[in-house]
Amino acid sequence: MGISNAVKILHVISSLNPAHGGPVEAVKKLSIALTALSAVVDVVCCDTSGESWLHETPCMNVIAVGPAFFRYGYAPRLVEFLQLHVHEYDIVIVNGLWQYCGLAVWRVMKRLDVPYIVFTHGMLDPWFKKTYPLKHLKKWLYWPWAEYRVLRDARYVVFTCEDERLLARESFWLYKVREAVTSFGTSSPPIESERLTEEFFSTYPAIRGKRLALFLSRIQAKKGCDILIEAFASVALQDESLHLVIAGPDQEGWVLQLKELACRLGIAERITWTGMLLGDLKWGAYYASEVFCLSSHQENFGIVVAEALACGRPVLISNKVNIWREIETDKAGFVESDTVEGTLRNLERWLALNEKEYGAMANRAMATFQRRFHIDRAAMRLLEIIRSSSK
Repeated sequence: MGISNAVKILHVISSLNPAHGGPVEAVKKLSIALTALSAVVDVVCCDTSGESWLHETPCMNVIAVGPAFFRYGYAPRLVEFLQLHVHEYDIVIVNGLWQYCGLAVWRVMKRLDVPYIVFTHGMLDPWFKKTYPLKHLKKWLYWPWAEYRVLRDARYVVFTCEDERLLARESFWLYKVREAVTSFGTSSPPIESERLTEEFFSTYPAIRGKRLALFLSRIQAKKGCDILIEAFASVALQDESLHLVIAGPDQEGWVLQLKELACRLGIAERITWTGMLLGDLKWGAYYASEVFCLSSHQENFGIVVAEALACGRPVLISNKVNIWREIETDKAGFVESDTVEGTLRNLERWLALNEKEYGAMANRAMATFQRRFHIDRAAMRLLEIIRSSSK
């Protein structure tokens, strides 16, 4: 089928709950950018219609077909919706793996002449296989009759960087996909940095005047929060003004253990736990901080890294964040291993910068965002992929 000038796109995702992190933000940011390029974007999710987060991105028409059952996100109404409406779209985009929505799209698309593509959002990274072998065994039981077929029959499986594409080949030996790589990123941040910084400090007055290192992401084991706390404890004595802000939802009930770790290390008073930050408070946290820290053991792209760069904040990341090469090449931050020692080296390298060196790195951070990680570039590349999907 042909692609018209005004491309009609249907995103399919298990949930738009912002607590689910990267894939949700990806759908929102891409939808805004694609709409600006005259595409028509709808999103179908397996949430129930009453959820408050469904109306947070007004440019999207959101169709909620929940309720969904089990962690698998089984939503019986999804197939019915697709059968009735999928012919209205030029392309369907499946976001994420291991959820019912991907299988539902595959079942319907096999019978109808509408192409679909899949964004894996890093969910084929072999880190999961090595770290959670029992979960990987369960995935193997599901893989041959479901996810393998979803990927095999997609017009394209889209990866957000070259590292992600290459790593995906290592998770399952039964692997046959048509690969495409697009850049990714985020939109420009609000520019009222002084107002947003003041709003953040008004909310957290105890840390006004501190030198802040910021972690902002989901709080889960793969993000390396424990090694960040241990490394921070080693530098905290160097400067009484150093302070760590840990912001994000506690997805695994891990915060209590992390707070106990901070107590044992004697830095409980040097860490502020904000919970999940949204909107102005989120951007205020970026602007109020000197650096952004992400010591992840696995990270597909890291929208939060792009957000920090967009605010002109150098990033201290591990070499398991798949865009680390770009950061290192552009000297927009520091990159080390995903260990306590590597994270400590990142912090020490930041603290060794003089004012002029820090300012130059902050400028390079913003330039890296504009050149590599602005969402407009990703949207234009995605439209190219969509148009080639019709051939």
